[in-house]
Amino acid sequence: MSAVSRYCREDVLRILRLPIRQLTAWEKAGLIASSENYSFDELVQLRKLRDLTATRISVKSIRQSVDAMQRVSGMTNPLLESVAVLQGSRLAFRQWGALVDPMTRQMAFDFELMPSNGMAVVRKNGQELTPNYSDLHEMFLRAVRLEDIPGRLEEAKTVYQTILEIQPGHAAAAINLGTIFYNEKDFVQAEQRYRQAVDADPEYALAFFDLGNVLDEQQRMDEAIEAYQRALALVPQYADAHYNLALAYERIQEPRKALRHWTSYTRLDPTGPWASHARSQARKILGSERLAIVTRHGRTMRIAG
Repeated sequence: MSAVSRYCREDVLRILRLPIRQLTAWEKAGLIASSENYSFDELVQLRKLRDLTATRISVKSIRQSVDAMQRVSGMTNPLLESVAVLQGSRLAFRQWGALVDPMTRQMAFDFELMPSNGMAVVRKNGQELTPNYSDLHEMFLRAVRLEDIPGRLEEAKTVYQTILEIQPGHAAAAINLGTIFYNEKDFVQAEQRYRQAVDADPEYALAFFDLGNVLDEQQRMDEAIEAYQRALALVPQYADAHYNLALAYERIQEPRKALRHWTSYTRLDPTGPWASHARSQARKILGSERLAIVTRHGRTMRIAG
C-alpha cells in the first residue's frame, strides 16, 4: 500500500468499528482533525483513541494529557510519536524506556518492559531479542501496515506473534492478532489471543467485547454474555456492546433482558441502520410481551401486547 493511501470517512468507521458520534466527539475535542479522508497515520491515531476510549478515561482527560505532553516534550502529536498508557484517570506516555506523566512532569523507568532478571527474554532463530519499547512500537506499527497490504497478512501475524513472545502483556498486539484469526474463522486461536489481552489488561473493554464476539460465534452464549457484561461494566456507554448483548439475549430467548440493551443502543447511537434495527427489535418485544413497569411511586402499570 502506498504511503499516501487515504481512507474515506465511511471506511474508517467500518475498519475501526466506530459509531459516528465517537469520531465526531474526538473531532470536537481537537484530538483528530475533521476530514472526509484520512491518512494511514491518522488511521493509526484513531485506532489508539478507540482503544483508549474503551477504558474509563474521558475524552476531556485524553485532550488534557495530550496537551500537557506537547508542552513537556515538544512533540507535535504524542499519540503517534509515543505510546499512551492509562494511569488512573489520565494518560502517561512511554518513550525511550521511560514512563512520563506530563501532568506532574514526573518520569520513571518503565519496569513493565524489563524482565525480572534484567536480561533479554526471548531467543528466536538463535537471535537474542530484547524488550526495547521503541522497537516494539515500530514493530507494532509495521504489523498494522502489513495487515492492509494484499498478500502480507501472514507476515503481519508473524510480527504480532514476535511482539507477544517478547512482551506477552502487549494487549494491543494480542487483540490485533486475535482479530486476524477471527476473520479467518479460526475461533480457537482468536479466543486464546483475546483472553491473553484481557489477562494483560483487565480494564480493556474492547478486549472483553471481542472475546464476547468469538464466544458468540462458538455458540457459547452464557460466556459471551458474561464477556459483554464485563465490557459494559468498564464502559457503560459502549454502544456496540449493548447491541451485541441484546442479540445474545434474544438468541437465548430472553427478550426482556434484550429490550434494555436495544434501548440503550438507540440512546447512544440514534442514527443509522443499526439504530433502526435496534428500535425495530425493541418495538417487536414491546408488542409481543406483557411488560410490567414499576413507576417511581411504586405503582405497577402493564403494557398489553
